[in-house]
Amino acid sequence: MKRRTLIGSALALGLGLGMSVGAAWAEATKVTIYTALENDQLGPFKAAIEKAVPEAEVVWVRDSTGVITARFLAEKDNPRADMVMGLAASSLLLFENQGLLEAYAPKGADKLKAVFQDSNPPPTWTGMDAFLGVVCYNTAEAGKIGAKVPVSWKDLTDPVYKDKLVMPHPASSGTGYLMVAAWLQMMGEKEGWAFMDALHQNIAVYTHSGSAPCVQAARGERVAGIALDMRGASEKTKGAPIEVVIPKEGTGWDMEATAIVKGSKHLDVARKIADWGATKEANELYSKSYAVVAYPGVNNTPKNYPQEAEAKMFKNDFGWMAANREKILTEWSRRYESKAAPK
Repeated sequence: MKRRTLIGSALALGLGLGMSVGAAWAEATKVTIYTALENDQLGPFKAAIEKAVPEAEVVWVRDSTGVITARFLAEKDNPRADMVMGLAASSLLLFENQGLLEAYAPKGADKLKAVFQDSNPPPTWTGMDAFLGVVCYNTAEAGKIGAKVPVSWKDLTDPVYKDKLVMPHPASSGTGYLMVAAWLQMMGEKEGWAFMDALHQNIAVYTHSGSAPCVQAARGERVAGIALDMRGASEKTKGAPIEVVIPKEGTGWDMEATAIVKGSKHLDVARKIADWGATKEANELYSKSYAVVAYPGVNNTPKNYPQEAEAKMFKNDFGWMAANREKILTEWSRRYESKAAPK
């Protein structure tokens, strides 16, 4: 009898545990997050989010900045995403202007650097990290044509570089768009377009990736590539004969940010994820991939990263970047689409 009682109790306990585990699993809420994070970031981010917010199950929809932005806008009347994370703030401002984001200030967001906070009340997005445009300059290849490390952006219009430069396509790549927008702001629109006309003569191809131009320069396929800052440091650290250059005028930049989609059916869980996104712990995760992050004092500057980078970030008008995006991309494509890489 005693044995039967013990067995019965064990079975009951096992069933109870099974029901408990099953119930917990059933309670996990699938949160669809649109992102332009790199593929190797998705696993660590998912694990960190689900650890901090156990009731969440992250479902990523990942593509390049331009593709995610276009997809989100195409779905604006029937949103498929609950959140956006790791997308350019200039894109999120565009969404904000169209009333597509939920107003929410994550807990602790006021502790972040001011530039990473949405200044439009009520806030709808929160910055995570910054990415910059740099010149990955292959000194070995430059020596073959007698060229010197550029000091100014306009140095790249020298005919010595004809068909020897590469940069990202601004409609596909956030890095490409931040550079085009920066040139138009720092030089003025008339001079900015004139600069890009001259630069176009030296461009071999416009890639659909913000990292690819630096990879091509590192391999010696091009003399220089305008590319993502972290890729420049990475390629140089691997031994590529490149200098990671930020010209004297400063450089364009954008930030990755997080927002909740207006109309999300999982608002409570999305808010908890947004809260996590503003924490020091989250920023420490961002800093594994980016040198400049939102939380003060969190630093993880990689080897060969340009020390003056944060100081040389041009004072972007993100509202202008968002408001003029469609007009700029239309004009850019009219002028330069002939050298776009095949998709």
